[in-house]
Amino acid sequence: MKKTNIKLMNKIAAVGTDVFDRSVYNVGEGVEDADAIMVRSASLHDVTFDKSVLAIARCGAGVNNIPIDRCTSEGIVVFNTPGANANGVKELTICALALASRDIVGGVNWASTLTENVAGAVEKGKSAFGGCEFAGKTLGVVGLGAIGGMVANAAEALGMNVIGYDPYVTVDAAWHLSGSIAHATKLEEIFEKSDYITLHVPAVAATKGMICQKNIEMMKDGVRIINLARADLVVAEDVKAALESGKMAKYVTDFPTEDIIGVKGIVAIPHLGASTAESEDNCAVMAARQLDAFLTTGNIRNSVNFPSIEMPTTGRHRLVILHQNIPEMIAKTTAIVSGKGINIADMMSKAKGDVACTIIELDGSIQNADDICKTISAVRGIIRARIV
Repeated sequence: MKKTNIKLMNKIAAVGTDVFDRSVYNVGEGVEDADAIMVRSASLHDVTFDKSVLAIARCGAGVNNIPIDRCTSEGIVVFNTPGANANGVKELTICALALASRDIVGGVNWASTLTENVAGAVEKGKSAFGGCEFAGKTLGVVGLGAIGGMVANAAEALGMNVIGYDPYVTVDAAWHLSGSIAHATKLEEIFEKSDYITLHVPAVAATKGMICQKNIEMMKDGVRIINLARADLVVAEDVKAALESGKMAKYVTDFPTEDIIGVKGIVAIPHLGASTAESEDNCAVMAARQLDAFLTTGNIRNSVNFPSIEMPTTGRHRLVILHQNIPEMIAKTTAIVSGKGINIADMMSKAKGDVACTIIELDGSIQNADDICKTISAVRGIIRARIV
């Protein structure tokens, strides 16, 4: 039996790649004719995908390094791992609260230059690196998903007054929030009431540049902003101007760029949010399990471009169809299956925006799988069809 090929575009934690049964899968960076790809930070925007590629799993939440629209049009399901690195990012956010409150970085750098009478010099010079405590202050959390929710709860436990804003918060996420966390119905409430603001949202059209001059003007004087989400959420020039004027006291980010390095008032962390052994392991395992499930059963969980769909397996063959979300797709495909003399035992279809996935459980042996898939793929609106 031909093995399924998993190509690694970065070093992936062994606990993740060990999910793949080596009697079924070839896994490695040098794998050719890939059926699926696992990636962390490598950019895939300039990569031409072989027609054999069925799926890409990103070991992390963000998918900015993957050409999502092109993958969708080519019938490549893109997975991410939301929540797998949440605790690591939460802990770094708590660290960022301290970095935003006190000049810890400046103090550490200064202390490293001392060579004589160190204790005396420290007592004499430490006042230059003071700051404030964040207990009792108001923290505005933008985005209450896996990371933002954990940050909100942790900050509340540390004595902060927490306001959360997320118009898309899920019921499950809401259940996990402390009852003491206030709910902002408008983003402007976060800007107007917060001493600290922390961002935990993806970089999409609605969020890019949300920290800009117009919104900074609404904020309290001396506001401190933490951005461990995406660099595109802030307008760097507006942040620098606010720091220079004193409107903003500190900006802590996990995304250094050329235009913010060395700027007074900016603490640039080298993208360490998910850089813990635990986060990397969790992401790798989740990504591998999602790939394995999709490749062997067609079930989709945590895809960013196709709908979630999970139908229990019965051991039968099943037809997995990715298609446009337009009328008559199911009728046309089931007609083809019936026309081949194959009985349909079960079926499920889910849509997500303009695309959909349909899984059809088939009774009996399948003699001409390639012919069936080829016939279905010729139907207008079908993106990809395969039998597993």
